[in-house]
Amino acid sequence: MKVSKRIKAINKNVDVNKEYSVDEAVKLLKENSKVKFAESLDCAIRLGVDPRHADQMVRGTVSLPHGTGKKVSVLVVAKGALAEQALNAGAEYAGFEEYLEKIKNGWAEVDVIIATPDVMGELGKLGRVLGPKGLMPNPKSGTVTQDVSKAVKEIKAGKIEFRVEKAGIVHTSLGKLNFTVEQLSENVKAFLQTIIKMKPASAKGQYVKSVYLSTTMGPGLKITKDEAALSTK
Repeated sequence: MKVSKRIKAINKNVDVNKEYSVDEAVKLLKENSKVKFAESLDCAIRLGVDPRHADQMVRGTVSLPHGTGKKVSVLVVAKGALAEQALNAGAEYAGFEEYLEKIKNGWAEVDVIIATPDVMGELGKLGRVLGPKGLMPNPKSGTVTQDVSKAVKEIKAGKIEFRVEKAGIVHTSLGKLNFTVEQLSENVKAFLQTIIKMKPASAKGQYVKSVYLSTTMGPGLKITKDEAALSTK
């Protein structure tokens, strides 16, 4: 397969077999981004857990200090005054029956759905539609709440949800490369801290097996185990 000039240039400057500190990796990835758009900074963490066991499921949220750099579209499924509060807080869409009907008909043009507890009985019936798209609200992620204004503002400010996949990997985007090195590094370290704090009591052996940072179109750089540990203190 032919290697592009862009990839050749990156390969000259980046050693994918080396381990880097978070700051070093972020700096290198920024310096070697040669595309005409702001790439995302992605983080993949391989954990020593078995997600098939409920007590080893790693799932939660983290409020990134500098947000994600992405405009997040929010739907709040709520009735009456709470729907109005959600719109005033910045939600793109809010309501009840009309959005249940739209979702039934295949509409899902949002990034996050928040719901009040009293509507979950009806919304839960749409689990087959929303579940595979990762849009079903969940109390653990703060997306089932009576305080819809707070939930909307937190998500708009950079609160993200994550969960471990079947292979034991947690993968998420932590900002855009037009952020500063310091901003991206702080986002990465906040994410690592949250993952470490969520170590299941039943997890045996090494918990964090590897951490990689990458960009949309760039290489993946491995973070040193020492750095990953230091980032969590």
